[in-house]
Amino acid sequence: MTITRRSVLSGTCAAVAGAAANSVLADDDAGQDGPTFHMTPIGRVEISGSSKVLRIEPKFQPGLLGLDGYSHVVVLYWFDRNDTPAKRQVLQVHPRGNKKNPLTGVFACRSPFRPNLIALTVCRILAVEGGAVKVENIDAFDKTPILDLKPYIPAIDSAEQVRMPDWVTGKKEPPK
Repeated sequence: MTITRRSVLSGTCAAVAGAAANSVLADDDAGQDGPTFHMTPIGRVEISGSSKVLRIEPKFQPGLLGLDGYSHVVVLYWFDRNDTPAKRQVLQVHPRGNKKNPLTGVFACRSPFRPNLIALTVCRILAVEGGAVKVENIDAFDKTPILDLKPYIPAIDSAEQVRMPDWVTGKKEPPK
């Protein structure tokens, strides 16, 4: 059986997903740039030495039920320490800050510079205890706001026949 987002939503999750979709707040007076949205962090990243914890706010902790059955979690978080109007305007960068990498659009790399500062990391779950999700590692700073958690499901979250540019794979470009 192939699992897709559509097949998951057509099951028992449909009512919950519909209610969640309706809970996004849109600003009707957003003007020419389109609507704006309000998001509330569900928690914060806590890093102390080698300990990495996703600390979830009490009102969102019931949403952790069953997460301990997964080995990995997709963490969506906000690049809060990178949020300036000027940085939101940057649309092309040299990936990884390396001038040897080609100038690339921010939608074609994982740059922290982007119009909406949403980041994601896949983390191995070590334990889920109360409102704490202990993870092996996360590419975020201490106190980074967490926007959402999603279980990593290989049938949904991985792709076949993947293609990437040479600067990602480390392959040398042919001489010109």
